[in-house]
Amino acid sequence: MSGEEVDEGGSAGGAERADGPTETPSDPDVPRPVFVADPEAAAASESAMEVCSRRGHVAAAGEALLRVDEVVAGYLPGVSILNGTDLYADEGELVGIIGPNGAGKSTLLKAIFGLVGISSGLVRLRGEEITNHKAHQLVPRGVGFVPQTDNVFPSLTVLENLEMGVFLRPKRFRERFDFVAGLFPVLAERRSQRAGSLSGGERQMVAMGRALMMEPSVLLLDEPSAGLSPSMQDEVFFNTKQINQTGVTVVMVEQNARRCLQICDRGYVLDQGRSAYTGPGAGLIDDPKVVELYLGTLGRAR
Repeated sequence: MSGEEVDEGGSAGGAERADGPTETPSDPDVPRPVFVADPEAAAASESAMEVCSRRGHVAAAGEALLRVDEVVAGYLPGVSILNGTDLYADEGELVGIIGPNGAGKSTLLKAIFGLVGISSGLVRLRGEEITNHKAHQLVPRGVGFVPQTDNVFPSLTVLENLEMGVFLRPKRFRERFDFVAGLFPVLAERRSQRAGSLSGGERQMVAMGRALMMEPSVLLLDEPSAGLSPSMQDEVFFNTKQINQTGVTVVMVEQNARRCLQICDRGYVLDQGRSAYTGPGAGLIDDPKVVELYLGTLGRAR
C-alpha cells in the first residue's frame, strides 16, 4: 500500500451539491474558473472550496471524452477516500490534478482504471459507462495507465517491455514501436538494454512508451516526475506535453503542482476526496487562495 493510500484512509465529508444550469458571465474578457455556478459570488468568495460545484460540473462536462461523476471509492469497505469526486477531460486536453497529500489524487486514477473499487458514482468513456471495469477491459477500449512505481519489467529489455504493451495486438508492434521511438529516440537506441539498468527518467520513458503501444485515447499518469532529478523532471513534463500534442488526452496527477499547472490546459485541486477547485492551469497558479492553501512557496516563487 502506498503512502498516499495510508494517509487518505480517514478522509470523509464534504459539502452538499446541487444540480442545475450554470450562468455565463456577461463580459467574455473576464477570466473565470470553469465550474463556477455564479461567477460573481465565486470571485467574492473567501474559500476556493466553493468554486467546484456539482451544478457547474454537469453544465461543463457535457459530452466529454472521459467523465467522472460523484465517485465514492476506497481500499477498505466503509472507508471512503474519494467522497463524490467529479472530473472530466475533453478530447485532446491535458488535465492536471493537484492537492495535498492524502487528498485522493492517485486513488482517483486507480478508480478510473479499475484498480480501486467504486461503491457509487459513474465513470464514462465516450458516453459509455466503464465504472469498475478491469484494466484488461479498459486497455483495448483506449485507456492507458502509468503507475508511479514498479512501472517497468526490470529484467526485460526495453524492446521486450514495449512488446508487453501491445501483447493484445502483436501485429501492430512495428507500427507502434516506430511511433514510440519517434517520441523517445533513446528507447530505440537502447532497445536491447535491460530496463532495470536504465536511469529513473529513462525508465519513465519506457513506462510511458509501453502504455502508448496500444494507442490509447486517454493516458492516466500517476506522479510521473516523482523521485527524479530536476533536469529529468523537466524532461518528463516535456514528454508529457509532447504526448498530448499527438492527440492523446492526458490526465496527470502531480505533487510538483507548479510545473503541472504550467503545462496543463486545465487543472483540478482535490481536497478530502472531492474536486475543490478547477480552472485553466495558469489561472490556478495565479489564484491567491490556491497559492496559499496548496502551492505555498512554490506558487510564489515565479
